[in-house]
Amino acid sequence: MAKNNEYFPQSVPHPGNDLSEKLSELEMGPKEFAIRAGKPEKTITAILKGESSITPDMAVQFENVLKIPAHFWTNRQRSYDEYIARIRREKVFEEAIPWSKNFPINDMVRKEWLPKLGSPNEKAASLLSFFSLSTAKAWEDYYFKRELKVAFRISLAHNKDSYSISAWLRKGEIQAALITSKEYSEKDFKNSLPALKKIMTEHPADFFEKLKSVCLNAGVKVVYTPCLPGSPISGSTRWINDNPLIQLSGRFKRNDVFWFTFFHEAGHILLHGKKDIFLEDVKYKDYDDEKEKEANDFAIKWTLNIDQEKEILNNENLTTEDVVEFAKKYETHPGIIIGRLHHLKKILPFVGRKFIIPIDLDKA
Repeated sequence: MAKNNEYFPQSVPHPGNDLSEKLSELEMGPKEFAIRAGKPEKTITAILKGESSITPDMAVQFENVLKIPAHFWTNRQRSYDEYIARIRREKVFEEAIPWSKNFPINDMVRKEWLPKLGSPNEKAASLLSFFSLSTAKAWEDYYFKRELKVAFRISLAHNKDSYSISAWLRKGEIQAALITSKEYSEKDFKNSLPALKKIMTEHPADFFEKLKSVCLNAGVKVVYTPCLPGSPISGSTRWINDNPLIQLSGRFKRNDVFWFTFFHEAGHILLHGKKDIFLEDVKYKDYDDEKEKEANDFAIKWTLNIDQEKEILNNENLTTEDVVEFAKKYETHPGIIIGRLHHLKKILPFVGRKFIIPIDLDKA
């Protein structure tokens, strides 16, 4: 399959065709040529039939007999070998078509994760390129069987969303690779938490850019990757090389959920180190309830802690003015308080909605 305006011919003859034509021109039979070239006759016959290759050693031996430079034969053989390899490669793409149909390709194209595609073979080829994998089996070995555990330590096997989730995660890796970062510093990241909470509290229009900048100064990469159909995932944390990556989807498009998810992922980095991958809102084989609870507790601490929550709940007739005052007192956002009360079902879902800020990371 041609890419980037490269041209690949539809057919390339075996160099044995050129050899046959030259021998005919010289009126030299295969046996005589074999003797002159110092090669077995059966070898020459196999080349003439397209059943054997011309090696560099042979090309040099042919040079004296045929008065044709060795590079002519090596170039002819290389072109033919590449042509045959591409035919085999097309077969691999064809075999990957059933696998490719598991992915939301049309949505990936709309998001410009993949180029506009034509044939099923092209779709399969583009997906393999997106994952930087050679075959559909390699995808299975990586995401299901965890054969490269140092890079991907969880298994998505038996998860109905595994294909979409793997594509979402892969896009995050691609985004992270484009970010230049200093070495991660746990101390700097811990020290940045008050500044991050301040961004949460003030929630300026450019909150996401400010968040990314503060994290990057500590060596933490943060990317936004919109959800794909079939991957209802809010966020993920994992280490790529020596830098932690927080990947967020902004799935619920509201500031209270966004910030809780962010601090939850930050908790995974600070509490659980490099050895795990964490996916939020998705159950998978290696899901660790205890570590998720620890990350939740961390997020609660930095958004609205339990003692603060209790004090608010002691107010039986909570007014909007009370919410604003509590938010100032606890240095949090009113939407965080309202979101927590909604989550605890202490107030009706429509109460206090004005404090919750809609967010659209596509426009952030």
